[in-house]
Amino acid sequence: MALPFELQVGWRYVRAGRGGRRNRFISFISGASMVGIALGVMALIVVLSVMNGFQKEVRDRMLNVIAHVELLDAGGQALPDWQATAARARQNREVVGAAPFVASQSLIARGEDMRGAVIRGISPAEEATVTVLGAQLKDTAYAKLVPGAWNIVLGAELARQLGVGEGDKITIVAPGGQVTPAGVVPRLKSFNVVGTFSSGHYEYDSGLAVVHVDDAAKLFRTGGPTGVQLRLRDVHEARQVAADLAGQMAPEIRVRDWTRSNAVWFDAVQIEKRMMSIVLTLIVAVAAFNLLSTLIMTVTDKQSDIAILRTLGASPRSIMGIFIVQGAVSGVIGTLAGVVVGLLIAFNIDVIVPAIEHLLNTSFLPGSIYLISQMPSDPQWADITPIVLVALFLSLIFTLYPSWRASRVQPAEALRYE
Repeated sequence: MALPFELQVGWRYVRAGRGGRRNRFISFISGASMVGIALGVMALIVVLSVMNGFQKEVRDRMLNVIAHVELLDAGGQALPDWQATAARARQNREVVGAAPFVASQSLIARGEDMRGAVIRGISPAEEATVTVLGAQLKDTAYAKLVPGAWNIVLGAELARQLGVGEGDKITIVAPGGQVTPAGVVPRLKSFNVVGTFSSGHYEYDSGLAVVHVDDAAKLFRTGGPTGVQLRLRDVHEARQVAADLAGQMAPEIRVRDWTRSNAVWFDAVQIEKRMMSIVLTLIVAVAAFNLLSTLIMTVTDKQSDIAILRTLGASPRSIMGIFIVQGAVSGVIGTLAGVVVGLLIAFNIDVIVPAIEHLLNTSFLPGSIYLISQMPSDPQWADITPIVLVALFLSLIFTLYPSWRASRVQPAEALRYE
């Protein structure tokens, strides 16, 4: 089936390059604009995929250690009856596990070394139903957390910083102090290190220590658990479940889900994604401007061709269609090339980045700064589809003015000096 002549002529102009030096230059500019669009689309896909992967990786590692929802006493004191609170929470169909806890900031000392950390008191049996880390350590390190034994499990990085290992002793300096006739003195308690854990999340590996909930209640003088941790069937329902539980619990119970506990970090990631999208979209816009200049040069160079087509009966709309085809084809080719290359890089970034790091003898993601040490990637169609549509839209928009100019060429004026 014969194609419309607008498509044939437009495609011929896209491939122009053999008709002389000027045509070759126009062809070079056209190719540069396609490469620019491809690079912009590729950069958008790769960057957003890496940011998605980074967010997912950190979130998953974070939720290996913390619960999806926490029920806390508003005054920071012990819950009157944590079992009753947990039972009421379990009435929600999304809740699949509940465990008591006590948590407080403290200082951990070993000799002259001192580090700040969160001391979390847990019940090993119930903790296994709430966190992945609890399930992993239930029969190993957490099994040694016996009430009254004053044992402690440290994050691997925290233990390394303190220079301690299993069998060593550390001292916890509890907040608040103790009033004596000699004045206020800090409350100190010696603990036995019975194990370490590595969650893969630097913040917790370097700043979390776990003890038995009864020992924590005695150390911090709370009189019992100060909160209940909950695990949900679907982590993405945490905010809705928290809202439902807030309406069911007593007024003195404060409900906090994991998205609000780490709101600053996740909001920062979302803002960075938006800003990077805007900045990288400008790259596509610059390439589209190159496409605009290419079409203007083509219209100027092809005025005699346009005039001949007009004298043969081509309508202004057909002339406009020729150059829209030329610009649209360049935009489609550039966009598709960018999508293909971007997805190839995004799906193989776990191989590409280590190879570059080995070649340059450097590390792009130090764990102490970026929480994780490997470059993750999670391409999502929710990001890729808008990228493709924006690139195609910009390519089409920037073809309209040159195409309209071409349709306004007067045959007599264009052929007067031919």
